[in-house]
Amino acid sequence: MSVVVEDSAVPRPAAVTVHNAHKWYGTHQVLSGVDLSVQPGQVTVILGPSGSGKSTLLRAVNHLEKLDIGHVSVDGELIGVRQHGDRLKELSERAILAQRGRIGFVFQSFNLFPHLTVLDNVAAAPVASRRRNRAQAQELARTLLARVGLADKADAYPRQLSGGQQQRVAIARALALEPGVILFDEPTSALDPELVREVLDVIKDLADSGTTLIVVTHEIGFAREVADTVVFLDGGRIVEQGPPAQVLDRPAHQRTREFLSRVL
Repeated sequence: MSVVVEDSAVPRPAAVTVHNAHKWYGTHQVLSGVDLSVQPGQVTVILGPSGSGKSTLLRAVNHLEKLDIGHVSVDGELIGVRQHGDRLKELSERAILAQRGRIGFVFQSFNLFPHLTVLDNVAAAPVASRRRNRAQAQELARTLLARVGLADKADAYPRQLSGGQQQRVAIARALALEPGVILFDEPTSALDPELVREVLDVIKDLADSGTTLIVVTHEIGFAREVADTVVFLDGGRIVEQGPPAQVLDRPAHQRTREFLSRVL
């Protein structure tokens, strides 16, 4: 008997709001009052030098990093905390994990399970979260693998794939929980140059489908082509943000111009 899978590969896009985000590691301040709004279906690309707070900001969106001041909300729901009078109180780990299931995250190092096939890597999360039984999860996984161009690799193991293929599996895995937003933390930085394009093309297809994306990357051409908004972060602060044509071609801030002159 065939399994009917709903068309959940195109989830409802979510809005993301970061309000007054501050984060310290000891005495070192990594984020200094960041405010960011991402509308449903928009692609926001975050640029900046190493150590500027890009990855910390991204990880704060799904509460992998806990803010010291400020908060994050997705579709109006606070992430990782709840309002308790005039204070914010940490949610239970179980509640935080449930929220993370609605926020996809693609890491630069793939983080696939080496002992599982490609199919089972993608199907594991829907089964573990009890959103789907095993047959449904595997059928969805096959749909998503086809979407990222890897239908023929379902029975392979991660070690048998190129880096670009592994990252595409990681993207399919992020999609498997039907997230409202997907976060990408330098998704091509661990890849050989010739493999970068295949991953960026998959992300571009997601953008074209209307998925809400927040992407930390150094790929300026990708930002120019795909982003609705480019954010330049430096020293834990947003120095400049706006449409790609404005930030990349006519930056208003000297610090942005200096950065772009080194990477373009």
